[in-house]
Amino acid sequence: MTEHKTLTHLDSEGRARMVDVTAKEWTRRIAVARARVVTLVDPARALTPEVLAQAHVAGVGAAKRAWDLIPLCHPIRLVDVDVTIEPTDTHIDIEATTEVFAPTGVEMEALTAAGVAGLVLVGALRRHDLDAMLTQVALWRKEGGRSGIWVRGDS
Repeated sequence: MTEHKTLTHLDSEGRARMVDVTAKEWTRRIAVARARVVTLVDPARALTPEVLAQAHVAGVGAAKRAWDLIPLCHPIRLVDVDVTIEPTDTHIDIEATTEVFAPTGVEMEALTAAGVAGLVLVGALRRHDLDAMLTQVALWRKEGGRSGIWVRGDS
């Protein structure tokens, strides 16, 4: 089982475990995730301001509950969550930024926020476009902790 030793959420026997963060330094940690909803209709025409607001609130709420949705994710006290939604004529770009002062990062919270906001938009677009899809959910930037600043290479 040597291939599992480098995965943080598996013990030496390959069993799932929560990472012990008691020895990690408490620092300010920030993560930025992005997602895109691709659609065949013009999102600016198909989506109302109310739907965009629902997606925003859903993204913020999802970040706050990532620990409840993702097994082995630490419950952390977020100090900030920002979700921006930018419709274009062919797609909708979503960016979620999460921030915490803690011994563990906020990447999963940012990814969850971007993904759930996108799912709300896909759901709203179903009436107009059953082909609408959530794509490109990925971490784009993180900072804080032992690894310092990381930026996606293709950004």
